[in-house]
Amino acid sequence: MKPLVAESEVLPPIIIKKITVAGHGGHHGGAWKVAYADFVTAMMAFFLLLWIVGATNEDQRKGIADYFSPTLVQHTKAGGSNGVMGGRAMMAPDGNAPQAVPAGSQRVLPVTMYAQVAPPTPEERLRTEQMKKEDQKRFEQAANELGQRMSRDGDLAKLRDKVRLSITPEGLRIEILDEADFAMFDIGTNRLSRAAAELLVEVGGAISTLPNPIAMRGHTDSLPYNPRPGTPQGMNNWILSSQRAEATRAMLATNGVDPTRFARLEGVADREPFNAQNPYDPRNRRISVTLLYRTPGK
Repeated sequence: MKPLVAESEVLPPIIIKKITVAGHGGHHGGAWKVAYADFVTAMMAFFLLLWIVGATNEDQRKGIADYFSPTLVQHTKAGGSNGVMGGRAMMAPDGNAPQAVPAGSQRVLPVTMYAQVAPPTPEERLRTEQMKKEDQKRFEQAANELGQRMSRDGDLAKLRDKVRLSITPEGLRIEILDEADFAMFDIGTNRLSRAAAELLVEVGGAISTLPNPIAMRGHTDSLPYNPRPGTPQGMNNWILSSQRAEATRAMLATNGVDPTRFARLEGVADREPFNAQNPYDPRNRRISVTLLYRTPGK
């Protein structure tokens, strides 16, 4: 049989080329690193807990527990005895700063946090809205009664434009304003003028039967206080506005308004002008009597 290839013919070598595709890293099994990190963190926290338990006393551990589980602490002692300084002054009686307390003998005060006030329930919100509507009806009746009371007196009828009534987010505000021909108080004093006293009698009569709490606020203009003979040293518009608010409160209290209804009294000097464009406008000198909206439980 004749051979297929001549003996003298040399076959070409067979070359096998291996191609490696680059750009994709192999899997190195990195998941064990995450698990190991979690394990180390857990062990560190565990040993830290053991150290805290062994290095602290009962009071200190209670303070740490209170920090992570806040409790409401009610202070029953007066003064600053429960404060950080324990009621002690920063300076010692001899005038020197207090000496440092040796380590280990210090009392660790528990860290506490006060609970936040819970938001009103739907029932409380509904009750608040109902009371607000009731108050608005009362305010309208009081405004009408005050107008009728002033109309019955010829002199007071002339002062109707000195009384401004408005509904604010707080309640019904009754403002009595000074003008060029009328002043509630003698200049630089808290003495009510005769006309202002008569006007306050009618205001007290109109609001005396209402259950709403009352806020008093005194205002002045921007004219600097001019001391007069006999005035206390350091007198200024802040003090004067507060004193005038108090004089008005006392006048209302003696004319039928229950003294327990007064919720707050403020003197704001010239910080809330009636006419911001003219700080010297006499109308900036005024007294505000605000009948506050009631709230459930009060």
